[in-house]
Amino acid sequence: MAVPSINILTGADGGRKVLLAGRWTLNMLAPLLDGLRPALAEQATVEGTTWNCLDIEALDSAGAILLWRAWQRRLPGLLLARPEQLRIFEHLEDTDHQPPAHQVPHSPFEAAITIGGGVLRFWHSLVDFITLVGQLLLVALHLLRHPRDTPWREISATLFKSGVLAMPVTALVGFLIGIVLSYLSSLQLKQFGADIYIVNILGLGIIRELGPVLVAVLVAGRSGSAMTAQLGVMRVTEEIEALATMGVSQSLRLVFPKVLALGVVMPLLVLWATAIALIGGMVSAQAQLDISYGFFFDTLPKAVPVVNVWIGLTKGLVFGILVALIACHYGLRVRPNTESLSSNTTTSVVTSITVVIIVDAVFAIVTRQMGMPG
Repeated sequence: MAVPSINILTGADGGRKVLLAGRWTLNMLAPLLDGLRPALAEQATVEGTTWNCLDIEALDSAGAILLWRAWQRRLPGLLLARPEQLRIFEHLEDTDHQPPAHQVPHSPFEAAITIGGGVLRFWHSLVDFITLVGQLLLVALHLLRHPRDTPWREISATLFKSGVLAMPVTALVGFLIGIVLSYLSSLQLKQFGADIYIVNILGLGIIRELGPVLVAVLVAGRSGSAMTAQLGVMRVTEEIEALATMGVSQSLRLVFPKVLALGVVMPLLVLWATAIALIGGMVSAQAQLDISYGFFFDTLPKAVPVVNVWIGLTKGLVFGILVALIACHYGLRVRPNTESLSSNTTTSVVTSITVVIIVDAVFAIVTRQMGMPG
């Protein structure tokens, strides 16, 4: 078998010719790459060189790419090649849109172009999100007129997966957060002899703020990512297109059950996690400050007005709907490749947590005069 070779000839007129011969295939090139690469690169830098490929016995994609990269991703001006070889090089030229390293344009407006591209991507994403919300509103109106079309099985499955199965982890995290918050607060309250105010700190902090935000973050990382991945896999495997072909509405069967179920289950999870966190705080307060359980139960309703419970549950409802909408939005934006699936799943979780924190700040401003003990 002919080994790949490079012969350099200099004509009478001073012109340089590079004669390529042998079999330029992967199995023949593999042991010679370290020597061929610098030799080809050296010859490619000489202007006016004629490249003769007529003596190449076999050329596959590996050999063509090796030459293509040596030629700085463009065909040389003087090239002698057979038609089948030219077709390979022309295919590389059509598919390789990366500019040569020395021809990368540096625009003085590069920063503005980058920012503008980010703004446009955000605008397109926002338009798609608003479109999704509008489709869900139309689905809700349709179900009000035709309640028999309600996808109860999908809603029930999401309630179980996002609610029942999330109870253990939310209880564990809530209990530990209650213990930590109570322990750290008791260390400071002891210094001022204000032990009894541990009930106020735990009540307002957990019921009004920590409970809803904590559950929203857990649900975004657990259920939100699962929703995005599920829709993304359906996009990759073209199941969504198959449903559309059969006339099945993706908004009705895929998105609406998730949004409705998470909107229902989130306030319940908030109530569950808040109760467990208060129990953890109560246990820690009894151990650190010797505050009895009876005193804790008696003081909590007086220290924390019941309106704070409704604020926490309302936050849970809003957070649940937002997390489900964001998860479905990014799931439907997945393109049919695994890289897009992973990036959109990550973006979904990060965006959900960011939006939850922003909305929580808005709630804090709007309800700053509500539920505060006199």
